[in-house]
Amino acid sequence: MAAMNPPTRQVALVTGAARGIGLASAQWFLQQGHAVALLDIDAATLQAAAAALSPADRVLALPADVRDPQQVAQAVAAVDARFGRLDALVNNAGIAIFKPLQDTGFDEWRAVLATNLDGPFLCTQAAVPLMLRGGGGAVVNIASISGLRASTLRVAYGTSKAALIHLTKQQAAELGDVGIRVNAIAPGPVDTAMAKRVHSAAIRADYHDSIPLGRYGTPEEIAAGIGFLCSDAASYINGQCLAVDGGFDAVGIGLPSLRRDRGKS
Repeated sequence: MAAMNPPTRQVALVTGAARGIGLASAQWFLQQGHAVALLDIDAATLQAAAAALSPADRVLALPADVRDPQQVAQAVAAVDARFGRLDALVNNAGIAIFKPLQDTGFDEWRAVLATNLDGPFLCTQAAVPLMLRGGGGAVVNIASISGLRASTLRVAYGTSKAALIHLTKQQAAELGDVGIRVNAIAPGPVDTAMAKRVHSAAIRADYHDSIPLGRYGTPEEIAAGIGFLCSDAASYINGQCLAVDGGFDAVGIGLPSLRRDRGKS
């Protein structure tokens, strides 16, 4: 099937694209003139999100489960059939279960690892041949600050994201040889629907105290970092994890009381 767009138009595939960081990333790519394929397991929300994007001829909605090799292969084949190439892959699909170690069931552990780690493995593996046909590309895996520092209730989530950061390095080591750069973004607290649902007022206040910039990030700010790593401006960046977190990781525990009192001495 012939590609519908000129072969020079770049194409991005974003997983977990029905909302939040994924949707903001899709919007970023469209603003840069790319065509965008949005993949998400939530078909109804995905279709509504894709229908709101424009121009419509540069948007493709792909209901699929990143944990399923066959569905992933079919999604990449649909990108090929529609656009004829793939230049950027954003592995954003992820889930979180926040429970103590002893209360985390094996089925919950496996669900988190399957989505957050198996998904990027499968999607990247499926995307590589299509990227190579166009001469290369860029992959960005969405990790988390929880993959860089351990914290309470994140035994499954934090472990999955730490493993994803190492997977990024493994992918970069092998795929750099063939012209595909692979990097990761580690977002700090971001004002997404999920954060608003699970972060109480007390938790939000604690984060504000611990982040030097004193606020949550926005999905658009994370998307800008993703876009940078996919762009030619990052042409010599490979195998790295960029924390987009307002300085949260840089200050460790932060000691907010010392920061509040620094002008009193």
